[in-house]
Amino acid sequence: MACEYKNPNTPLSEADPEVFNLLEKERVRQFHGLELIASENFTSRAVMDCLGSVFTNKYSEGLPGKRYYGGNEVIDQVENLCIKRAQEAYRLNPEEWGVNVQPYSGSPANFAVYTALLNPHDRIMGLDLPSGGHLTHGYYTAKKQVSATSIYFESLPYKVDPVTGIIDYENMEKQAQLFRPKILICGASAYPREWDYKRIRQIADSCGAIMMMDMAHISGLVATGIVDDPFQYAHIVTTTTHKSLRGPRSGIIFFRKDKELNFEDRINFAVFPSLQGGPHNNTIAGVATQLREVNTPGFKIYAQQVINNCRAMAAALMKKGYKLATDGTDNHLILWDVRPLGLTGSKVESLCDAVHITLNKNSIHGDKSAFSPGGVRIGSPALTSRGLKEQDFEQVAEFLHRSVQLCLKIQAETGKPLKKFKAGLVGNAELATLRADVHKFASGYFMPAIDAKDLNKKLIE
Repeated sequence: MACEYKNPNTPLSEADPEVFNLLEKERVRQFHGLELIASENFTSRAVMDCLGSVFTNKYSEGLPGKRYYGGNEVIDQVENLCIKRAQEAYRLNPEEWGVNVQPYSGSPANFAVYTALLNPHDRIMGLDLPSGGHLTHGYYTAKKQVSATSIYFESLPYKVDPVTGIIDYENMEKQAQLFRPKILICGASAYPREWDYKRIRQIADSCGAIMMMDMAHISGLVATGIVDDPFQYAHIVTTTTHKSLRGPRSGIIFFRKDKELNFEDRINFAVFPSLQGGPHNNTIAGVATQLREVNTPGFKIYAQQVINNCRAMAAALMKKGYKLATDGTDNHLILWDVRPLGLTGSKVESLCDAVHITLNKNSIHGDKSAFSPGGVRIGSPALTSRGLKEQDFEQVAEFLHRSVQLCLKIQAETGKPLKKFKAGLVGNAELATLRADVHKFASGYFMPAIDAKDLNKKLIE
């Protein structure tokens, strides 16, 4: 019996109503709620157009001009354009800095650097996860090597000062002199302050280490020059492209063109063929499109508004007496310590989910478990993309205040076990009122995934 031919131009709503309905549910969820995940954002329709384009059909193993398949003359132009725009976005001299735009996301980008520059069991140092670091910087516990980085390489984390929450650079230097890492990593997933890049480079040089900066969270802020620039000091810079940069989900590696260390050949070979196959050309096109938008005055206004909004939210919460790590923020996120309230981040996250406020539980320095941490991480990029300004984020802080106070009431009724706490959320009248208020507020702002210039126009008005 002949196989039935399916028209490739059939829209998703007809080709797969089940998936289409899920897509629409997610669209409604995003529009009717408040997205406060620090690592999330809303990209533009132009980027979305690239992701759903014919670029996804082409296989292109290798680098531009050195492919393993034919028919890549257009794809080569796309990738070269993306590389050029990445250099322009971060004000880099192409004679001094090379770029690889093929990593599928930030974690593979980091592991490609390690694969390129390290041998098994070589040593690395990065910020400890409970201090705000990232899994890929070598996280492990007393009982388990959590990250693949800690499986293949020897890792010694440095930490923040337990009182101030600021990076303890003196202790970092002492550890580096003793441990002698080959790569000294800076960058974080939950650190609200600037980094002392000059000091870190001095420490790296003193122990013969390569300095690597993972700027995944702040790459959009770095591109616009409103936070300190790691490129002045780092040998290697990696990033994702979907956080404050507001692009598609992807990764980029920047490397100095050092003839002696030969970062270029080693890193390019690690990305392909060592770790990946063919690059995702539709995503690379989306990154190129977003990098063009990053070079506009409107995006700089957006990036500054991200910081302004985060500071306004932080100030509003501290005014109510809440404890924030480092007592404020220099960037797009705050780390809220809910331990003084007798709560866990897991409970705050659960209740906020129930009222359609999306944030995430997060470790605070001193926590023993990443699964039941004492804090929550809150970011401003996504809601800033929806047009919210300082006074709006003060209202968001009010919703967060109401959420935490409701957490305390429910915990007093149910006891401390998380399972009982979650059961206490069901049918709670005060929770239903808060959810309705959040819906009404969130629905007053435009839906993302529209033209990029309109995203920025909303901020200028």
